[in-house]
Amino acid sequence: MPDSDNILSIDADAVLWSASAADRVGRPLLIVLHGYGSHEGDLFSLSPYLPLQPVIASLRAPLPVGDGAAWFPISNQPGRPDPSAVDAATVAVLAWLDALPEQPTSVGLLGFSQGGAMTLQLLRHAPERFAFAVQLSGFVADGGSAGDAELRTVRPPVFWGRGTIDPVIPADAVDRTALWLADHTTTVERIYEGMPHSISQAELADVSAFLREQYARR
Repeated sequence: MPDSDNILSIDADAVLWSASAADRVGRPLLIVLHGYGSHEGDLFSLSPYLPLQPVIASLRAPLPVGDGAAWFPISNQPGRPDPSAVDAATVAVLAWLDALPEQPTSVGLLGFSQGGAMTLQLLRHAPERFAFAVQLSGFVADGGSAGDAELRTVRPPVFWGRGTIDPVIPADAVDRTALWLADHTTTVERIYEGMPHSISQAELADVSAFLREQYARR
């Protein structure tokens, strides 16, 4: 848990929603988490390509970075951020979710890069809160979490997509993530030949298929 000097919050007024407040009632929620230095409008642009069942909420990360925002600072060891900083952002997202006037029927997660790391950390903090995660070009943070033992039992579905020429996520972070996912989740892994640190049309199609499968089960 973050200490009292490291408390972050999500700007509720900056959240981009795919439906009005009235149209969110009684529907599942898909929380979308952008990457480092980006903004809430980035991944929200994928909405037309995703299933219609969930309400999409695209959050802005709490730390200003240039013209964008970040979930946690970049450390001097790529792929190994300060675990307390990742936890601080995770607690902020959970607090935002708790404060919603209407709780959704289920909650899924979709994130890219730092946002992908956030999806896994949210699962680790609150395994009972989230139905699945889509983790794109991200990684799992160092260290243990209170929810890891429960995840080994629940084994939620996780889609993990990454490219073969991603220059941002180092090999040791990929290896760490592969081991953690195999031990804690039911993973659908897709590796895209020649894809850098980005989202390709092929990956987007696979993500949409994964999401359709999740919502068909509910």
